[in-house]
Amino acid sequence: MDKVKAMQTFVRIVEANSFTKAAESLNLPRASLTATMQNLERHLGAQLLQRTTRRLSLTQDGERYYEQCAAILAAIETAEADFLGVDGRRMQGRLRIDLPGALGRAIVLPRIAEFRRAWPGIDLSIGMGDRLVDLTGEGIDCALRVGELQDSSLVARRIGLMRFAVAATPDYLARRGVPASLDELAGHEGIVHFSGRTGRAFEWEFQQADGLRKVAVKGGIAINDADANLILALQGLGLIQLARYQLRAHAGQLVEVLADTPPTPMPVSLLYPQGRIANPRLRAFADWLAEVFEADPDLRLAHD
Repeated sequence: MDKVKAMQTFVRIVEANSFTKAAESLNLPRASLTATMQNLERHLGAQLLQRTTRRLSLTQDGERYYEQCAAILAAIETAEADFLGVDGRRMQGRLRIDLPGALGRAIVLPRIAEFRRAWPGIDLSIGMGDRLVDLTGEGIDCALRVGELQDSSLVARRIGLMRFAVAATPDYLARRGVPASLDELAGHEGIVHFSGRTGRAFEWEFQQADGLRKVAVKGGIAINDADANLILALQGLGLIQLARYQLRAHAGQLVEVLADTPPTPMPVSLLYPQGRIANPRLRAFADWLAEVFEADPDLRLAHD
């Protein structure tokens, strides 16, 4: 029995929480994974997984063995990377990434060729969208997320800070006037952005000297996609709260208002399962992504 392959199979089954999904990600027949696990449990003299028709869970022995396997496999990858050319740049393998749609299209994808030139042996499988993916269940190595994070078993590395602005087209402002204060937002049309997960409209949150203030914006159109939100605003349909990198890309088409009362910025984080950052491929991508955000004045962690 190839012990390393058996460990890799076991770890993938646990992280996918499914023999079928693990088999698909490894491009192997499900029966092969079943046989590997039977041989591994026989070799160890311990049951690692409890399997029913509806559920897959770790035994106590399985939990302990999983933690040890994850550490061993990460150490192997790190050791090999040191011998795969200068800075390990000949490292091989696939990295599965999930990106938010608007941010991924505007900031990450336009520079992805740089990463491929630096790390040609790392193949990228990139998912796009704003749904809340299950990293371990879907076999995803890391996910880029905007906003405060919920408590979870995932590790978060903060790599940027998304800054926002309120803006509208010159035509809209000529028709409806320029709001001079937050109180005047009540007399304006806003493009309402709502959560695709909860259906709730996002309030606009502003930083003021006496603390934060939330404003419930009202308008005739509500949408749950950041890029579509921008498309509507460019037609002069109302005020929009948008990322500053989006405003920068549409200078002249959109005019910022309330510049002295900026919206609250949101953290941008890279999420990954416990222990996964020891994977050299993920570490290389995380470091590169942090450099991409640091190079953008509207997304870097600290102002100049």
